[in-house]
Amino acid sequence: MKIEARLAELGITLSEPTAPKFSYVPVKQTGNLLYTSGNDCRVNDELIYQGSLGADLSLEQGQEAARQCIINILSSLKGYLGDLDRITGCVKMLGFVQSADTFKEQPLIINSASDLLIAIFGESGKHARSAIGTNALPFSTPVEIELIFEINA
Repeated sequence: MKIEARLAELGITLSEPTAPKFSYVPVKQTGNLLYTSGNDCRVNDELIYQGSLGADLSLEQGQEAARQCIINILSSLKGYLGDLDRITGCVKMLGFVQSADTFKEQPLIINSASDLLIAIFGESGKHARSAIGTNALPFSTPVEIELIFEINA
């Protein structure tokens, strides 16, 4: 099944990617690998949540934020590639979770992002992963995710 059709089936609409406000590119290609910059949980240029897991936000809100990070990454990839079917697999995910000192469930937050990639790409969406807790993220986003994808030439 085509990736765009799978997104529609899941009720996911990709937005037009916005230009970065700082000195970086959203996607960098080297060979057949695409590296994405860290993405947060913005919709229409506004964070859907702000704050720390375990203090300000629930587990479910963190999981929703993580899924939105994936949607934003896919929007950037669509803008870069034009055709998401060029993606042959997801290689690596690095997920950061803004966490209160007592919050230890970062893998449960980032796993919702992993599950979404697998729902979209099937077996080729499975990836290596790190889920890291931190006391602060830019603009108080609760989750930031970056990915490495493999594409066909």
